[in-house]
Amino acid sequence: MLTSVIEDDPAAASIVTDGLLRRFGSLTALDRVSFSIPRGGVIGLLGPNGSGKSTLIRILLGLIPPTAGRATVLGHSIENPSRYAREVGALIEAPSFVPGLSARKNLLSLARLRGLPTSRVAEVIRIVGLDGRENESVRRFSLGMKQRLGIAAALLPDPALLILDEPTNGLDPAGIVEIRQLLATLAAQGRTVVVSSHLLAEIEAACDYLVIIRYGELIFSGPIGELLDKAGARIDIAPEHSEDAPRLREVLAAGGWTLEDDALVVRGAAADSAAINRAAGAAGITLSRLTPLDESLEDVFLELTAAPAVAATTKES
Repeated sequence: MLTSVIEDDPAAASIVTDGLLRRFGSLTALDRVSFSIPRGGVIGLLGPNGSGKSTLIRILLGLIPPTAGRATVLGHSIENPSRYAREVGALIEAPSFVPGLSARKNLLSLARLRGLPTSRVAEVIRIVGLDGRENESVRRFSLGMKQRLGIAAALLPDPALLILDEPTNGLDPAGIVEIRQLLATLAAQGRTVVVSSHLLAEIEAACDYLVIIRYGELIFSGPIGELLDKAGARIDIAPEHSEDAPRLREVLAAGGWTLEDDALVVRGAAADSAAINRAAGAAGITLSRLTPLDESLEDVFLELTAAPAVAATTKES
């Protein structure tokens, strides 16, 4: 059932899914996915290759139907995408433009084809930072500029929801930073920007909220801070004398601390440097290292998405 708060107030979320299932023959691309994401901000859609991200985006845009389940976009059912199409902008895969035309003429053509006001063209050019380059032929544009132009095309209807599939794919570091700054600007204007990406460092820098899918299954949905908190603390420990390592491991295990298999690293909410130091001292062990470790989004993501390779043979994006 769609979350009750969303049923009471459809404006409370930009996207809600309820048991979305999509099969392609015997392959399951999405497996009963249910989540709700708020309006406003940058939303990261993460998952390994083949996890179902692109399938999810195509369902939400009304390009393909789900096998089962329900979803709403901006309060409207995906069964009737025409009700929200004008409020949604999307950039899926590499943007395609007429190389011989200028950026402005390409956008004018798109606006006329979609029945949108041509006055919007100058505004989106300004928003994406192509001022002064709008009359240049697109064939002279760098990849980063073409990505900006693709986002400009997606912004033509002045959407409340912007969905971008791998917007920084193939960009150099400078281009990635430019797109990240652009996404932050768009979100600051009150839009919801959903970004599908495998560049975890950029997602961590840009996003407020995450949805993580692994081989068609939802494994996390919530604020990015909540995900990092779930990882808990980690403390790297080393005894002064290496021969004390087995005994230290026994002491820590007896004290209820959780150790990583391949190292003397304590993890979890109970990881307390002072308590660990006291326990080691009581056992006559002097520690030479007691270092708190901060986990990055990449660390947590790799832990969450670790799965047997066989899973990839039964799921498809």
